[in-house]
Amino acid sequence: MLCPHCSSLENKVVDSRLSKDGRVIRRRRSCTGCDRRFTTYERYEEYLPLVVKKDGTREAFDRQKIIQGMSRACEKRKVSASAIEEVVGDLERILQEEGGREVSSAWLGEWVMQHLRSIDEVAYVRFASVYRSFRDINEFMDELKDLLDAKAQLNVSEGAPGPEGEAGTGGAGTGEASGADEGSDGGEGDGA
Repeated sequence: MLCPHCSSLENKVVDSRLSKDGRVIRRRRSCTGCDRRFTTYERYEEYLPLVVKKDGTREAFDRQKIIQGMSRACEKRKVSASAIEEVVGDLERILQEEGGREVSSAWLGEWVMQHLRSIDEVAYVRFASVYRSFRDINEFMDELKDLLDAKAQLNVSEGAPGPEGEAGTGGAGTGEASGADEGSDGGEGDGA
């Protein structure tokens, strides 16, 4: 393995770890030429389908492209690199299990968006805004409205307070006092 810093072929493995799912080995290496460290990943050779793009062209599935797109959407968000790697690993596993020769880029984009939606809603909206190429602000607002409606529906089904403070089950939040009257010590917004 060439050292990415000095291109020396002489290095030694300092640490090896198996991934949670047992499909990847992470190796920490130390170059004997420049004494710097670098990481390599060992995985078995996988058959993955060709990606059919919108214009009909085909290209090899590239996990790094998906990781980069998700990472961009998750910038400055509390989403770990390992969470992104796990999602892409799940995607690769699904593609291998299906065994198809081709997959559409539209299907891949929708799959990634749905998984981002469950991880971080802001990252989901960022990814969707690039992936779906909204033509104007109205299309963007429609997507946000759909996201908020789905979230409100989830809150109602779980019995959480809705937008007016009423729970979906008729329990909490049905008192006479409004949220504005409670805790008016000026500390609103702390820790949120």
